[in-house]
Amino acid sequence: MSTDDPQDLAVLYALVSLATGATGVAAAQGRILATIMAAFPADSGSLALLNPDTGLLEICEEQGLPPGTGDFALKPGQGVTGWVALHGQPLLVADTAAESRYIAARAGVRCEMAAPLAVDGHIIGVVNLDADRPGAFTAADLARLARFAAEAGAVLHRLWQYERLRANSTQLTTLVELGHALVTQLEPGELNSTLTHSGRALFNARLCLLHDYDEARGALRLAAWSAAGGTEATVFLQHQAVPADASLLTAAIRAGRATEFQHIDGPGFREAADLPRDPSLRSALAVPLVIDEKPTGVLSVFWDKPHRFSDDEKRLLTALASFAAVALQNARLYARVFQTEEVLRKNETLTSLGLLAAEIAHEIRNPLTVIKLLHGALGVDFPTDDPRRRDLQVITEKITQLEDIVSRVLTFVRAPTALHSRWTLAEILDDSFVLLRAKLAQAGVDLAFTPPDRALAVDANKGQLQQVILNLALNSLHAMPQGGRLTVACAVEASGAGRVVRVDVADTGTGIPDAIRPRIFESFLSGRTDGTGLGLAIAQRIAQDHHGELTLLHTGPHGTTMRITLPLSAG
Repeated sequence: MSTDDPQDLAVLYALVSLATGATGVAAAQGRILATIMAAFPADSGSLALLNPDTGLLEICEEQGLPPGTGDFALKPGQGVTGWVALHGQPLLVADTAAESRYIAARAGVRCEMAAPLAVDGHIIGVVNLDADRPGAFTAADLARLARFAAEAGAVLHRLWQYERLRANSTQLTTLVELGHALVTQLEPGELNSTLTHSGRALFNARLCLLHDYDEARGALRLAAWSAAGGTEATVFLQHQAVPADASLLTAAIRAGRATEFQHIDGPGFREAADLPRDPSLRSALAVPLVIDEKPTGVLSVFWDKPHRFSDDEKRLLTALASFAAVALQNARLYARVFQTEEVLRKNETLTSLGLLAAEIAHEIRNPLTVIKLLHGALGVDFPTDDPRRRDLQVITEKITQLEDIVSRVLTFVRAPTALHSRWTLAEILDDSFVLLRAKLAQAGVDLAFTPPDRALAVDANKGQLQQVILNLALNSLHAMPQGGRLTVACAVEASGAGRVVRVDVADTGTGIPDAIRPRIFESFLSGRTDGTGLGLAIAQRIAQDHHGELTLLHTGPHGTTMRITLPLSAG
């Protein structure tokens, strides 16, 4: 066929222009068929594409055919159109009455020709033209149709590529936004719900499930789901733990990658205990959730039609699962940090109660000692048969008993030296900063700490010294509501009793108010409405129990510096 024919050049130009314009695939398919039909004496025509999921040749556009013809589908090799799709060659039927392969889609058709649409040698569809007069199309017409069909195939391929790139761009943008949304979710239930809802919407799926995987028990348990059209599909879900050997979705865990399941409505799949008992579901894609190289769950999406999953879809769901794994790990770490903080708060409360008991016991012991001394100095005695003699004995016993109780309380709250061990100062500080990491990040406070250039050992109760560090740091955070900088520095100096180490904790906060500055180490004194006033008093008591001291080095509108002084271990 010569391409110098102006009419043919116009047809080719019209087809090529569809690939460079803003036409979508659906609209382009209709214009392709209309443009090609206008170049021939055709009474009807159709554009059929191969469905990659079913393998059938399905009509996507038609002109002049009876209603309902769009539901007509052929297997490759079936009919004239199917023969062209199977062999990849154009075919002309001059008289349909003499053609055994002909299958009528419209009464009255006497002449038919069809040409394949191909991309890189792969058949993607067929364009078919019909005429009511025998011999209406010639061999030259068939050659022209083949040329137009080849160009139409290239146009559709480019449009599909454009749509795929646009879809990928939209999906990636959505995925990034979803990733940001997930990492801000700290409550596991809300996180799981957001994940399944977003996963279903991202893939336009019928159902999205999230299962937790217990490696020790080898079982899956449903953690969250999202179903299209509301919650009516949840009645088909298996909520009980499912053993791995009775589960279909654990195949993704065993494979360690995205795993697709086509035609899950078949009898070979329905025995799987973890599949929803929803007869409308046809295909599924599942990926494992992995944290620290260990599988922790499975994310799966389900469609209500047969679906062949592209590599892009597998990569997208894998990326979503990776975001989900990071977000779940983040939520678990935050929960662990908050649990640790709760334990520390309880410990601080118990320590505060202990200090309060010690102070009360100390205040009781002084007047009790006076009572005991005065009672003994009275020298009062009564005859043996006088009832008051027995009363006097009871009073003496009870005074002694009270003194014993007070002594036991004071002994109990005093830090036992048996709990002291040798620690390096860097260990104590580093472990304290780990506990503070989440608080510092939330408050927008930067931590500046340079470990000592050599190991500085102290004999101490590690937990108590950490409590001192945490107390000072938390006080600093309250003084920096808009963020700031917390600096911790260590230095060694000689003293009369030997070498000591100084730990300075400095912040850039608002400072300690002048009115309470002289009394900051007194119990029940606090500059905050939510404080107990026991923090610094406890911290100072702990420092003293370690033969050290806690002092206020400096405070002002630009910050406060507290100093902990501790004796270094001998040797």
